[in-house]
Amino acid sequence: MLVVGLTGGIGSGKSLAAQFFAELGALVIDADQLARDAIERGSEGFDELIATFGDSILNNGLVDRRTLGELVFRDSEAKKKLEGIIHPIVRREFEEAVQSLEKDQVLIYEIPLLFETKAMERFDYIVTVEADMQLRKDRLLKKGLRNSEIDSRIAAQASREERISIADQVFENNGSEDELLRSVENLWELLKMRSKGSPK
Repeated sequence: MLVVGLTGGIGSGKSLAAQFFAELGALVIDADQLARDAIERGSEGFDELIATFGDSILNNGLVDRRTLGELVFRDSEAKKKLEGIIHPIVRREFEEAVQSLEKDQVLIYEIPLLFETKAMERFDYIVTVEADMQLRKDRLLKKGLRNSEIDSRIAAQASREERISIADQVFENNGSEDELLRSVENLWELLKMRSKGSPK
């Protein structure tokens, strides 16, 4: 089996790469989705979140993610408290997924903050998806994010150079979706060989 970390800055296209890996047969887990699930109403994370931040982060009884996001991006202490709630739950879910892998399986773990959380040792192979800054911003604007939100989120993430420094493979996603797909397909063949114990 092989555990692969898939990272990249916001707007780089890592989620599209993850989708392509899933279509090719990889088991794909999204760290952001695990983080969202960790604070869903009824979860242990939800109760701890409300105890920490109060009802002001709720909208109709559910966590208002935009309000929570704006709070933690402008307050480093609040960010640490949120991470202290979410990260242990996400880490447990990840470890359970790894333990359930069967021989020859490849797990692609989509994790935006791989460098920031110093989680490199948890992976057999690391891929980062990169793209030109203006292209990333254009993609995020099309998704409905405001310029201020984009700038603060990019500033909160590791730099391109930091991500590349820990990566075994870099996808430069400045072209078409088909070009990214071809890159994913080529790497997928390598990863399948490695998962079976074949040399690089």
